[in-house]
Amino acid sequence: MDFLKELGFLAEGVSAVDWKMVAMWIIGAVLIFLAIKKDMEPALLLPMGFGAILVNLPFSAVAAEGEGIIAQLFKVGIEAGEAMPLLLFIGIGAMIDFGPLLANPKLFILGGAAQFGIFITMILAAMIGFPTNDAASIAIIGAADGPTSIMVAQRLMSNYVGPIMVVAYSYMALVPIVQPAVIKACTTKKERQIRMQYNAKQVPKALKIIFPIAVSIVAGLIAPGSLSLVGMLMFGNLLRECTVLGSLSETAQSSFSNIITLLLGLTISFQMKAAAFIRIETLIIMGLGLFAFVFDTFGGIMCAKIMNLFSKNKINPMVGAAGISAFPMASRVVEKMGIKEDPCNHLLMHAAGANVSGQIASAIVGGLIIGFIAG
Repeated sequence: MDFLKELGFLAEGVSAVDWKMVAMWIIGAVLIFLAIKKDMEPALLLPMGFGAILVNLPFSAVAAEGEGIIAQLFKVGIEAGEAMPLLLFIGIGAMIDFGPLLANPKLFILGGAAQFGIFITMILAAMIGFPTNDAASIAIIGAADGPTSIMVAQRLMSNYVGPIMVVAYSYMALVPIVQPAVIKACTTKKERQIRMQYNAKQVPKALKIIFPIAVSIVAGLIAPGSLSLVGMLMFGNLLRECTVLGSLSETAQSSFSNIITLLLGLTISFQMKAAAFIRIETLIIMGLGLFAFVFDTFGGIMCAKIMNLFSKNKINPMVGAAGISAFPMASRVVEKMGIKEDPCNHLLMHAAGANVSGQIASAIVGGLIIGFIAG
């Protein structure tokens, strides 16, 4: 009799499967494939892909409201106070060296210009018909900054938190595919071959310690909504630069960041349930997110070109593309493209300066948007 009951439950589970669930299994499998075969952000895409399969099984216990482990991770780690994205920013801050940026402050401008696509996309999304809070949440995808996207979508109570999270992190992983195409479309071969000499002057230790404190104060004054992200980012950097907490800094950069990223990937999958994810709005969000990402890259490139009109020492426009927040992927893309165009032209340090500037700028822009929309 018990055996027959088990067979009945099995049949009930199989009959509960619909095409949307199967579609999410396929999406999960694609994410796993990209993580393993293509080595694209495996610490993030692998748990996201596996989690997408888990939460889309009939009567899934892991995603049960209030009981499932993934549901609980989402409630504690994201919904209650964005703890996971904020903790991840500590690790990212510990990885960042602001030396190249402080050695060449002009790169601050490129980081700001590479947020251009966010505002264009926000206007476009609103014109399409998305409410202002959703339009702003979708637009921030262009920064290619997962934690900022999560914070903005949550604070503005967007109706599309799940798709926004997934699309933001997916485009972060697709930086090496999307950016080269945009860069080549916006630059000439001669521009891509512009050589930049790196001034390896030593940035004083005192300046490196003062900088994260000063940035936190400025961000708190001009964009209070960004202080959570900027503050955690700068705290992580202070761990790195103070030199008295070496072991903690190394832990934040490695095992701590990896564990948080792994858990964040699983947690995000809670928002990948078929019923909420498989809808036309998700496809539109993917398109708008790509539009924002492309125009952020375009904004950084064009800013570098404009700066070259007034500067004796020319900036390779590819460095402007690194002004998006995706650290350190965007820097690596520019370095590889620079070497391909000219084996003797190393742009990594310049690109890293623009890249970390974009990391700060995207968090501040996110805070400004939260303040503006919520206000």
